[in-house]
Amino acid sequence: MTVHSAFADHSTASRPSGERSLQVAVLGGGSFGTALASIAATRGAHVRQWLRDEQLVAHINEQHVNVRYLPNFAIDPSVHASSDMAFVLEQAELVLVAIPSGAFRAVVRQAAPLIGTETLLVSTTKGIEAGDDFHLMSQILEEETVSRHIGVLSGPNLAAEIAEGHLSASVIASDDDMTRARIQQALSCDHFRVYASNDRFGVELGGALKNIYAIAVGMAAALGMGENTRSMLMTRALAEMSRFAVARGASPMTFLGLAGIGDLIVTCSSPLSRNYRVGYAIGEGRSLEEAVEALGQVAEGVNTVHLIVDRAQRDGVYMPLAQALYQVLFEGVDPRDMALSLMRSEQGSDVEFTLPREAALDAQRRAARTHPNDSRDTLT
Repeated sequence: MTVHSAFADHSTASRPSGERSLQVAVLGGGSFGTALASIAATRGAHVRQWLRDEQLVAHINEQHVNVRYLPNFAIDPSVHASSDMAFVLEQAELVLVAIPSGAFRAVVRQAAPLIGTETLLVSTTKGIEAGDDFHLMSQILEEETVSRHIGVLSGPNLAAEIAEGHLSASVIASDDDMTRARIQQALSCDHFRVYASNDRFGVELGGALKNIYAIAVGMAAALGMGENTRSMLMTRALAEMSRFAVARGASPMTFLGLAGIGDLIVTCSSPLSRNYRVGYAIGEGRSLEEAVEALGQVAEGVNTVHLIVDRAQRDGVYMPLAQALYQVLFEGVDPRDMALSLMRSEQGSDVEFTLPREAALDAQRRAARTHPNDSRDTLT
């Protein structure tokens, strides 16, 4: 096995001199958590990483490799892995929570007694908690801990590329300006930049919602659909994402940035994307169960589509593409019908924050009354 040392290659240029080491804890032993742990270490932080698997703990501490999730990349040797949460969180000033959404609350609840009011607490998880209450990960952090400094880190961040040292960027979103600034200081280096946002829910929803549409675009790619079709799917996906998020209080402008269109592009176009790979496998004819099993990791979009479609129906948010994907995944509809569903959906406004959707539809209805022979399928 060839192990690349991209983190080590960047450590000298990135490590600040003459500063007290920031105490960083990373909860989670997956690919992104491991990549962030190593970046923080190269920045001069004292980093401890919590994970349950004792064998993986030993590999990280002795061989400086995460053999399960980043097997080809060396981790900064100063990262100390442990299955002892109390040890990992001891004196932690910054806690990065990189836990899949299904286990997120349980892990945070376990950690909560060890987290203080001044601890910087950041979710890196792109998912939504299952259940009727529709909780985002940052809301769980608010509910389960006493921290006054909560943020979300999200963006076009394929962990393997970050580990390899490819130039990448992310967004830290928080209501607190000092939280944003301190995370930028802790994680920005010469190959990983961190930009700031005050739209926490917008950034968080962008990261969760794009996973749904990556599955859809993966299917389209496997079925040999053209570039026009895939471009249409991605841009209409962005329309649905922003429509849903704005209905929940987010800013539509957030979706023009890294956490919106940036994350959507990379997740919908890269074979490194887990959700894209699940969609591609289904497009090739595999069942959902076979596609997920072959992946061997969590594809958050599979769980998220359930929650989003249900919530959109409750709130009256129009999301035809998400609805069509749900039918393919869980109701046995042919994947080829997914893209066709867009051709049968309403032909309204392109960007409804400049031309409201209802205004476009109203004009079509008036045109249909005055010029009935021209309307045909416009409103279907």
